[in-house]
Amino acid sequence: MCMGMVFMKSGFLQKGMYAVAFTMVTVQAEAAAPVDFSNLVEQVSPAVVSVSVVKKMTQEELLQQQVPEILRRFFGNQVVIPQQQAPQEKTGYGSAFFISKDGYLLTNHHVVEDASRITITLNDRREIDAKVVGSDERTDVALLKVEGNNYPALKIGNVDQLKVGQPVLAIGSPFGFDYSASAGIVSAKSRNMIGETSVPFIQTDVALNPGNSGGPLFNQQGEVVGVNSRIFSGTGGYMGLSFSIPIDVAMDVAQQLKTTGKVTRSYLGVMLQDIDRNLADAYNLPKPEGSLINQVAPNSPAAKAGLKAGDIIMKYNGSPISRTSQLLNYLNRTMPKQVIQLEILRDGKPYNISATLTTAPDDTPATGEKASAANGPLLGMAIRNLTETEQARLDVRGGIFVEDVTRGGLAAMSNIMPRDVITQVNSTAILNTNDFSKAVATLPKNSVARIALIRQGQRAMLGLRIK
Repeated sequence: MCMGMVFMKSGFLQKGMYAVAFTMVTVQAEAAAPVDFSNLVEQVSPAVVSVSVVKKMTQEELLQQQVPEILRRFFGNQVVIPQQQAPQEKTGYGSAFFISKDGYLLTNHHVVEDASRITITLNDRREIDAKVVGSDERTDVALLKVEGNNYPALKIGNVDQLKVGQPVLAIGSPFGFDYSASAGIVSAKSRNMIGETSVPFIQTDVALNPGNSGGPLFNQQGEVVGVNSRIFSGTGGYMGLSFSIPIDVAMDVAQQLKTTGKVTRSYLGVMLQDIDRNLADAYNLPKPEGSLINQVAPNSPAAKAGLKAGDIIMKYNGSPISRTSQLLNYLNRTMPKQVIQLEILRDGKPYNISATLTTAPDDTPATGEKASAANGPLLGMAIRNLTETEQARLDVRGGIFVEDVTRGGLAAMSNIMPRDVITQVNSTAILNTNDFSKAVATLPKNSVARIALIRQGQRAMLGLRIK
């Protein structure tokens, strides 16, 4: 119709030519007709569930709920909330799907994180309590379990056969609306988010909204190829960019969670970056390809294998490397203690190097490994040791990571923030949480200690006032 209307406005065409124009538009419209997923939706819906989660509200959420905006503008986060008689709770929604007949389901980590109660609702409206078998923050994958058998399990597809441009279907519970289906195409594969290296996301234009998280992404054969995880949005709603965790990555994580309750990853000990046009010219490469090593951690598998800063990894176990994200995906999918073969480019010459991967330090240590300076003044902060990977990235020896800061505590009043890395107290270098606890325990009351820290990659100094 649009072409016909344009021609009519021009006034230069004869009647016969209008017919041709409209016929062409009709053919194009038929070619662009949407895929009929109705039979597929009917077939797979019984294996998709909605998830209702009850969580305790954080102090910040209580502040936003109970203190008027006008007060927060003037007093910020220093407003004191009276102690509640009962813990305040909130309800969240998400989606999940069965991967086995004996009651195992996949969903997202962020859907069930810190949940005190999880309930799933089947398509026949039955509600069943679920428990978390395990959850992995880095990949945003969680494994749930419900009692019973003979649940409808979905078929697992092959992500390697998924092509950009192919139609895909998502089923979930956006905004709590159960069994809502939306369709689109695969926009890209192996997409990495900024600052994340664990998941080569599938990008689609499928309409996803809050509540779709944890639901399945299907190919045309009704096989699951992804776990819907997130959207890219400036408004909080769908804007045409949706991202799903490849099902092979999710199933690998689920198997480890089912077996051991945690995910074990391999460790090479290098900092990597992509090769751009300028670096390709500088290294005499015919095109931007490979992954450049810009730092090697001391005593790491990479260092022991002889890898050096400036080396370019061109192949991993014989597979060509075009981007760093591709190499990281290979590393994340390789178990510790395996020997890998790397083809590198050094000073313009190719070399083959073997490296034996080790087990990566936990990025999120167990609760028992966290520490606080309980023997000294009550600072109101939770800390942990830096992992070897984090030390290498920050180029520090030792240091502690601030995981949480209690509002109104000494640390918060001294402007210490979550994700700060503390490296020194006065003249004492801090190598681990024990060093920090000992250093703080000796600080006299009514004094101010010098705290050296790293915040967002920048080194800074602040005063910690002890009362």
